[in-house]
Amino acid sequence: MNKYETVIIINNEISEEQRNTVISKVRDYISQNGKINKEESLGEKKLAYEVRKHTKGYYYIISFNAETSSIAELERIYRITDEILKFIVVRED
Repeated sequence: MNKYETVIIINNEISEEQRNTVISKVRDYISQNGKINKEESLGEKKLAYEVRKHTKGYYYIISFNAETSSIAELERIYRITDEILKFIVVRED
């Protein structure tokens, strides 16, 4: 298993309950296909540039171990989830 870190930026205009639903959906997928090492909520921050007409977003970081094959599906989940404005998944050394 490789070590990864993902950062997701969630629409800040949704309710806290909806945001928690999105985070738990991501957390559940990662837990099923790997092991979460650390999670951190950075809260609401101003975006460097406008994304889908939003100037602020809710940042959430997850460090985890997973197989390389599960990353493509994780990114697909990010793309089809409307509440997620931006994301990145990077492999750590």
